[in-house]
Amino acid sequence: MLYLTRKAGESVIIDDKIEIVVVEVRGKTIKLGFTFPEGVSVLRRELHERIRAERQVRTDD
Repeated sequence: MLYLTRKAGESVIIDDKIEIVVVEVRGKTIKLGFTFPEGVSVLRRELHERIRAERQVRTDD
């Protein structure tokens, strides 16, 4: 895992295609902005895990 320190307004570029910008910092909460190519799926981890679990249940039937 890569750890970075970024301030509001600073960003990270991944593979020349995805940009993650720190939009706002409030206490222990940060707001991120994402720019990425059309067709790329971006999900919160908890939602991704729920979808994976539901798919697993269907394939087990």
